[in-house]
Amino acid sequence: MIPVKYTFRNLRARWVTTMLTACGTGMVVFASVLSFGLSDGLKKAMLISADKLDIVCLRKGSLDEVSSGIDKQTADRVATLDGVATDDAGRPLASPEYVITIMKPRRGDGGQTNLMVRGLKPTGFKLRPGFQVFTGGREPDPGKFEAITSRSIAERFENTRIGEKLRIGNTDFTIVGHFQASGCAAESEVWTDLRDLTTVRKSEGFVSSVCLRARDEDAQRALIEQLKEDQLFNLKAMTEEEFFQDQMITAKAIHYVGNFIALFLTIGAMFAAANTMYAAVAGRAREIGTMRALGFSRRSI
Repeated sequence: MIPVKYTFRNLRARWVTTMLTACGTGMVVFASVLSFGLSDGLKKAMLISADKLDIVCLRKGSLDEVSSGIDKQTADRVATLDGVATDDAGRPLASPEYVITIMKPRRGDGGQTNLMVRGLKPTGFKLRPGFQVFTGGREPDPGKFEAITSRSIAERFENTRIGEKLRIGNTDFTIVGHFQASGCAAESEVWTDLRDLTTVRKSEGFVSSVCLRARDEDAQRALIEQLKEDQLFNLKAMTEEEFFQDQMITAKAIHYVGNFIALFLTIGAMFAAANTMYAAVAGRAREIGTMRALGFSRRSI
């Protein structure tokens, strides 16, 4: 049997080939982890975001909140329906919300990407799991064009740290706090007062969606049926779980693309490893012949 120290000396003598082989394998692993990690991260964020008793209402035919539009009178009527849960003060847990996307620069590289901005009332804060403003910040005051966001967004986007001003339309919104919401999808958004945002966008008479919490599961089913069938509403109503499952279509696409990339890179890595092996054997023909002449078996070599 060939001594173990021979193997280690060989790695040291041919360190370039060894490093190239290790880097090639590492790149395959890195690409696979990145693709699958992104897909699983989106799936986890969506699952955390959903509450079993929550309902999301959109305009019929809308695919998401950004493309939806509900007149404010209809949104206000939703909150008065029987079966809507209430808070400790007896106020209905129903939140009309207005959602837009804007292009904003990322920190560091200067590139721009979409940033979601949500206008909502304080009731909407209670519908998000584990909502809490970090020490040193506060919730935005209505009428003052203030906003809050998560720390992760503040690290990614310019003008989103406390004290900075984020421009939306022709108005500067002052960031007054950072919040957390148990790692759910809300942490990828900027929040401000509903009236402030609709005023800036000149859409005072409309909201994008209505989020509400049902009193129990029976009330939830009755509310969804009423919101769908009653001509006074005629909305696209669904449980929050169903809403986020629809949004998971993007994550599924990423997952499929990730599988394809991982398979493609794996096949490429196999050919690269084979080429490396054959090149190593060809370059060491004399050494291998000498070892065979000394009596080492094929398996040992």
